[in-house]
Amino acid sequence: MFRALSQTTVRWRPLEGEGLEHLTLTATADGAVIRAVGVLIGNRGGAPYGARYRIDCDAGWQVRKLMVDTTDGRSLHLRSDHPGRWATAAGAALPEFDGCIDIDLAGTPFTNTLPIRRLTLDRQAGTVKLNMLYVPFDTFEPVVDGQHYTCLEDFRLYRYEAEDRSFAADLPVDEDGLVIDYPTLFQRLSPETI
Repeated sequence: MFRALSQTTVRWRPLEGEGLEHLTLTATADGAVIRAVGVLIGNRGGAPYGARYRIDCDAGWQVRKLMVDTTDGRSLHLRSDHPGRWATAAGAALPEFDGCIDIDLAGTPFTNTLPIRRLTLDRQAGTVKLNMLYVPFDTFEPVVDGQHYTCLEDFRLYRYEAEDRSFAADLPVDEDGLVIDYPTLFQRLSPETI
């Protein structure tokens, strides 16, 4: 099992190019809200970016709010009052994302934690197919993205695979379900460097 969440701070760096992410993960005293706040700088597709995000989840790790603000003035604020149903912050329905429970932000390995913790997959579960609300960091325009998750070692190692099979990675995680190493993309920094 994953441990009960306490305040945790981690950093990752991309394996290609310059960049850094600083993430703080907290839970309210009653555990009703799990909040991830991250700051990112990096380079995607030759374009540098800087962004701050906040993701609020309920106690079952279902995303309820997503806020991404870039240093160049773009914003994306969404909410999910019912699992798999999305709306703008002002309440306008976004039916194109119906069925997407989890989100995936291109610039961070943190969002892999969301389905891993929400589903508490074990090896007997087999492969789970998900539709993700995916936010690329070049356009910040969300799209639906098919992804597969498979538990290889209970609470320690998970395989992520793009539905179109264009990319796959085996992701070791810590006792919080946070990615330790993301082959070819990200590496977590040691606690001494935080």
